[in-house]
Amino acid sequence: MSKIFARFLKDESGATAIEYGLIAALISVALIAGAGTLGTSLNTTFTNLSTELNNNQP
Repeated sequence: MSKIFARFLKDESGATAIEYGLIAALISVALIAGAGTLGTSLNTTFTNLSTELNNNQP
């Protein structure tokens, strides 16, 4: 029984899987935040462009 418990304590495969999961989650959060910021910036740019085009029509 003590051999099984000792082997269980030495096994780090579960910890590695959790670390990979945390890294993937952090990358996902960074991508979502970046996409949100980029989307807002593009929306502002196209809104300004549309306003300028509408104001300069004959």
